[in-house]
Amino acid sequence: VTAPWPRVRLKLTAVGTGAVRDRCQGRADCAVSHRGWLGWCPRLRTILLQMLLIYISVPFLVRLFPVILTKFVFLNFMAFPFFVDLRQPALLLNNTISLYLPTEPGVTVGIWHMVPGSSGTEAQGREQRWFEEALADDHPIIIYLHGNGGTRQVPVLMGAAGFHILALDYRGYGDSTGHPSESGFTTDVLALYDWAKARSGNSSIIFWGHSLGTGIATNAARKLQEERGVQVDAVVLESPYTNIRDAAANIPITKIYRQFPGFEYLILDSMALGNMFFRNDENVKVLACPLLILHAEDDTVLPPQLGRQLFETARSAYKDKSKVKLITFPEKLGLGHDYISSNPELPTLVK
Repeated sequence: VTAPWPRVRLKLTAVGTGAVRDRCQGRADCAVSHRGWLGWCPRLRTILLQMLLIYISVPFLVRLFPVILTKFVFLNFMAFPFFVDLRQPALLLNNTISLYLPTEPGVTVGIWHMVPGSSGTEAQGREQRWFEEALADDHPIIIYLHGNGGTRQVPVLMGAAGFHILALDYRGYGDSTGHPSESGFTTDVLALYDWAKARSGNSSIIFWGHSLGTGIATNAARKLQEERGVQVDAVVLESPYTNIRDAAANIPITKIYRQFPGFEYLILDSMALGNMFFRNDENVKVLACPLLILHAEDDTVLPPQLGRQLFETARSAYKDKSKVKLITFPEKLGLGHDYISSNPELPTLVK
């Protein structure tokens, strides 16, 4: 009668031992998992502290070394669009040639010259001299000044619409020599203006700036007017800003610093330390030539209110109010910051 109990007891003991073993194994797994998580915590903490240190350091580095800021403003190292052979535009556009112009000792800039679409067939295979002589054919000439990070790849639509396009790569951009600077850009534009004027006959010449190029356009137009008493025939500002300080305060990249203590002193005021001003708002007060401002309502880089402010400033300063015009493009067109020049209606609006 008593013999089975040890066996039962042994069985119960075996079962009990297995349950305990399972529980212990579960606790061991949890402990390993917990230790693994705790192992990640110091790494995560280190990464977050490094990111915070970088975030805090950047404004102070910019203030101490304003040249850092010039790199971000000019973006001349980007050379967008990529993989374009600037020496051979005919591979993309058969009515376009590349030429090079010395603007001052040690500086040579690259230029694309696109003839009007009506002359496209005749232009194929022609040498530079033919292109130069074509500038006097009474078609308007646009000196196109691109934005930061760009090159002289031209707005094809305007060439097809009956304009000569002289698209300039400022010093330090594309395959142009020299180092970028605001004053140097003005020198480059005026050298191209003089070169074109000497060959243009009665053809009108227009400065057309896009984004950063709008400040370059008004700088050149103002200097031409004040120092030589000569007015460029018109200025077109595509996606402009009031001045580079206001532009820096509004571009998306500075959004994470706008609540940072000392944002204006450390970042915005450092623009002047880097000799960057691009005062569109001051320049338009002086100009007297026709001025057209173009801005898209869906511009997320330079908000359209900057274009409106610039328009109001110019309109208040101009004696002849009819010379100042603002054209805005609705959001539904999707033109944003970079694609106003691709709008098929633009040639009609400009003319």
